[in-house]
Amino acid sequence: MGKTTNNNVSIDNIYQLDGRVPIAKAIPFGLQHVLAMFVSNLTPILMVTAVAKLAGTDIVGITGVDQAMLLQAAMFIAGLGTLIQLYPIWRVGAKLPVVMGVSFTFLASLQYVASTFNYETMIGAIIVGGCIEGCLGLCVKYWRRFVAPIVSACVVTTIGFSLLSVGARSFGGGYVEDFGSIENMIIGTVTLLACILFNLFAKGFWKQLNVLFGLVVGYTCAAVMGMVDFSNFAVTIDEVGYISLPRFMPYTPQFNIGAIIAVLVVFLVSAAETIGDTTAVVSGGLGRDITEKELSGSLACDGFLSAVSACFGCTPITSFSQNVGLVAMTKVVNRYTIMFGALTLILAGLFPPIGAFFSTLPQPVLGGCTIMMFGTIVVSGFTMLSKCGFTQRNTVIAALAISIGIGFTQVPGIYSAFPKMVNDIFGGNPVAGVFVIAMALNLILPKDMEVKRVSSEK
Repeated sequence: MGKTTNNNVSIDNIYQLDGRVPIAKAIPFGLQHVLAMFVSNLTPILMVTAVAKLAGTDIVGITGVDQAMLLQAAMFIAGLGTLIQLYPIWRVGAKLPVVMGVSFTFLASLQYVASTFNYETMIGAIIVGGCIEGCLGLCVKYWRRFVAPIVSACVVTTIGFSLLSVGARSFGGGYVEDFGSIENMIIGTVTLLACILFNLFAKGFWKQLNVLFGLVVGYTCAAVMGMVDFSNFAVTIDEVGYISLPRFMPYTPQFNIGAIIAVLVVFLVSAAETIGDTTAVVSGGLGRDITEKELSGSLACDGFLSAVSACFGCTPITSFSQNVGLVAMTKVVNRYTIMFGALTLILAGLFPPIGAFFSTLPQPVLGGCTIMMFGTIVVSGFTMLSKCGFTQRNTVIAALAISIGIGFTQVPGIYSAFPKMVNDIFGGNPVAGVFVIAMALNLILPKDMEVKRVSSEK
């Protein structure tokens, strides 16, 4: 599995980074990457818009044409980001088979900012945070060592815990009067069971499509029960037609220092995840170590493309772990092949009916698809903690960071003695608190705590 360029058109080139593959063979391999991430790419938008407020209004939720527009942008930006990772512009992009998509990592923090402030403030925070991560990516060699594995493990675990209530809220119907009704619970349960059964009985690559299968089953069931509102779909088609370019700057960004810091913290966490994903692609797909240039380009693409995403009203994008797993499983690393997946996403972003269709997705279907996914994030965090090792030092860092970071957000008013900005950053956002505490403890605590304890006992 080398990196040598093969100018001959051959199916064997799918296992080479460069080289041409027959189009009839390349398209299916590219499409499987789209199928593996398509639903997950749109889900964060649906969940953020469900709780967001627009500036100057008290109405909760962005729906209809506006939501469809954002879903359209999510597909377009994911395709554009993937294309730049495959074929870099200047130092932005890794020149690796890294598939990009809208990130779940930011979900809890973005919901907090979009509901506490407004959607426009969230957009402003993403633009600033994305530009900062992009610049950090260009000089990754100077700071990479400060984000220790134990810090990333604590944060990923916290992200998973903070999303559990989000999945449960959607499972029960979202922010509606009939929350928890028997109809909502039936749809959520059917969707969840469909995801689980497909994951248990499907083979190989098809397991990656369990969320898509659950969505189809849940959506069909909801439609039969009369729980799907198609009126917004028709309105979207009437207003924007069947083909339309994504709208640039649909919302005027607003800037709040508390919101910016809250989102910036997650960008640093996302950078750590991207380091892991990009390293896994190179290790699992190419069988070698990652170069500093590749890592820098991947992080720069993560940050700058997230800022571009916000300019289209969308949330940040990052490398998708399920596609990393797909590369490791199939060993298909050919950039030309995966380019067809990127082009498919870009084309999908030009057709508003696709976004309009997903905007009709009932919340219980969304909850059924995501609740196990969010639980998986918690388990991933546990796995990362286990790999770090439960030394005395790591145990202290994890225990204090997670208990204080999450625990303090469960008690309203605990930061009332501090400036408002402190409450804005940490009051409802456990990820920010856990990151700051874990980072501080990792820098302060002696590296040889275990050795000192043993010596004192003697």
